[in-house]
Amino acid sequence: MNQKILNRLNVSLSELINFCQQNHILELSVFGSVLREDFKKTSDIDFLVVFEPQIQLSLMDLVGIQYQLEDLIGRKVDLIEKRSIENSHNWIRRKNILETAEMIYESGQILLNLIST
Repeated sequence: MNQKILNRLNVSLSELINFCQQNHILELSVFGSVLREDFKKTSDIDFLVVFEPQIQLSLMDLVGIQYQLEDLIGRKVDLIEKRSIENSHNWIRRKNILETAEMIYESGQILLNLIST
């Protein structure tokens, strides 16, 4: 991932780390238009998330985390659990998302390729 993607997220690295740690997130990835040239000021940002295995979240918890992320980055987001994509019967959607997603956070750190390219 390059600096352009980081700029599109409109969040500092420390804010992203804090958000993930506070919400028990093991992995956070982006996919969709945020990775492409058709990204616009009005585009939402699509996120894949993996939570710590011992965390049991209700639908309301997930919606609350999504709203927190929207407040953090200042735009609409779609927050989707990675396992729901992995278990999807729509193999075309599953393949497309999983093959193009860029992981931006993993278990306590921002991935180095996010800031080094």
